[in-house]
Amino acid sequence: MTNNAKQRVDPRILRTRQLIKDAFIDLLQEMEINKITVNRIAERATINRVTFYLHYNDIQDMLEKMAQEMAEDIESIINSTTTSHISSEEIGWFKLETLLEHLAENAKFYKVVLGSRRTPIFTERLLSIISETITESVENNSLLATKGIQRDIAIWHGSSALIGTISAWLRKDMPYTPQFLAKQLSILFSNSKK
Repeated sequence: MTNNAKQRVDPRILRTRQLIKDAFIDLLQEMEINKITVNRIAERATINRVTFYLHYNDIQDMLEKMAQEMAEDIESIINSTTTSHISSEEIGWFKLETLLEHLAENAKFYKVVLGSRRTPIFTERLLSIISETITESVENNSLLATKGIQRDIAIWHGSSALIGTISAWLRKDMPYTPQFLAKQLSILFSNSKK
């Protein structure tokens, strides 16, 4: 969905979807996902079941749409990051800092969907986005080839390490600022190139 399409959505629809999303996140903090029902979500969101079904076919459809929305938001943040004033080596880490800032601003949501193993769809979508970003970094890194490191292994490692770090950071209630964490990861990445 483009930004123009998002802007044209009736504010009441956006408010209702946010109520549903917040209710789902609250319930997910309290119980396993398989115990969450449409009735519970509707009750917590102070809407009726019919209203839920106006927006989503079922809970799985809601998860798919929420994950898609999350992916679009993150891709938009990463792609809209202006990097003309920094070197090409710093671009990836500047984008990471911007991503971490977004995660911190929406900590309640991300802590629940990424910091737990209950909703793998969100982690899988974020892993896909991060893999694309890591792929760009690996393709621009000729040092890996000279060390004999296979491209796909470098992508798997970088993506998994980053997802694991983000998940741990969220689970630990973000003890470091996004800027500090991004800088630390930058140092780790720089040292692994040597």
